[in-house]
Amino acid sequence: MAYHLFYGDNLIVLRDQIRDESVDLIYLDPPFNSNASYNVLFKGPSGSGSAAQIEAFDDTWHWNDSAEEAFGEVVRSGNAAAATMLRAMRSFLGDNDMMAYLAMMAVRLLELHRVLKPTGSLYLHCDPTASHYLKILLDAVFGAGNVSNNLVEWRIEVDEKSI
Repeated sequence: MAYHLFYGDNLIVLRDQIRDESVDLIYLDPPFNSNASYNVLFKGPSGSGSAAQIEAFDDTWHWNDSAEEAFGEVVRSGNAAAATMLRAMRSFLGDNDMMAYLAMMAVRLLELHRVLKPTGSLYLHCDPTASHYLKILLDAVFGAGNVSNNLVEWRIEVDEKSI
């Protein structure tokens, strides 16, 4: 069996490289709408830090032409549940940064659904700022009965003075 590592926008890779119902397992660790830009830092020949860096990805989302295009793709996708849900979210949230993030995710979730085998599994790692919206999108794309579990992470921060 051949394994492949793709670099770049997963939407392009999914559409151009991955066949329908050909994937057993998907682990999705998307940007979290952190409103930050992330860079890959390089080291110099001696192993010390270097000023050289490239942008790895930009985790800032804004309602713009790209978000409108992603929204339109979902509406035209043929998945009525996903289109209805995304329209409802837009009606509730408006054209803001969170809605841009959700439109970006929704169009990718539709492609992930297409490539996932009927017996396959998808694991989505996300944070609390968008997890509830993403769960609803997963229900719309994959069917509410197919989203079986939530893994919840609790972070407890203790003030040392209170110990």
